[in-house]
Amino acid sequence: MKPVVELKNLSKTIGSKKIIDSLNLSLYPGQITGFLGPNGAGKTTTIRMMVGLMKQTGGDVIIEGISLRDNFEEGLSKVGVIVENPEMYKFMSGYKNLVHFARMHKGVTKERIDEVIRQVGMQNRIHEKVGTYSLGMRQRLGLAQALLHRPKFLILDEPTNGLDPAGIREFRQYLRQIAETEGVSVFVSSHMLSEIELMCDRIAVIQNGKLIDIREMSETKESYYYIEATPLEKVKELLVNEGLAVEVFKNGFLVNAEQQQIPGIIRSFIAEGLEVFAVQPHKKTLEDEFLEMTGGGQIAESYAK
Repeated sequence: MKPVVELKNLSKTIGSKKIIDSLNLSLYPGQITGFLGPNGAGKTTTIRMMVGLMKQTGGDVIIEGISLRDNFEEGLSKVGVIVENPEMYKFMSGYKNLVHFARMHKGVTKERIDEVIRQVGMQNRIHEKVGTYSLGMRQRLGLAQALLHRPKFLILDEPTNGLDPAGIREFRQYLRQIAETEGVSVFVSSHMLSEIELMCDRIAVIQNGKLIDIREMSETKESYYYIEATPLEKVKELLVNEGLAVEVFKNGFLVNAEQQQIPGIIRSFIAEGLEVFAVQPHKKTLEDEFLEMTGGGQIAESYAK
């Protein structure tokens, strides 16, 4: 599959400090990619270079075969952007806001405006003033505005910030529908890892300006079990003797073990007279994996970084 967007050796140096170090990443149509990184990793700097708000020191951003370095306006015409809490004219209706923004792009017809209104489910409220909208409604209007010119690449920076659980779920459903039906490549930067886990097809993780991991969310996760028994020292000794990796977790241990190993482990505990309180499967969350990848770095990133 041909990528919609390619970051090729994208770099940024400020003074003597290398903020982004030769980033290479391909983004594909119909796919939602989460962009994660601890505090100060270079996440926002990368996004700013991708939308032309900051000039790269080296490398390039290629959008549908067009280099932003060589043909900035044409390349950026393929992009839609939503930053948290999109700004709209509150004294105007949602529809008039869309008409206003449509004038900034060539060839956006009334039919296209009506189409994106239907896509984000705003038919019943579109002629009301934006000042009467909830945050969730404003986010939907921001999504409609970003889609007016049929972008092939959509960048979202903290798109669900401030939304309640129902609003987050609704926004996620609209995003998935747009990615699949329009073939749009979606790039989402967020500190809400539980939401990224539900929303995205894959994740890209950046740390200290370098891409440290790219993985599909559908990849089979390792099999872990939570074991709680006492005395802890003897439990750990038996697990290590079984050749298992042991990690302290809550009141017991996480072990990377296969299901068929568990009965033998329980038998050995009983034979040694240990008190067993719990042996249960444990699925590591994206947050668990993120903290392992980054060594426990903070998830959120200041916009100024």
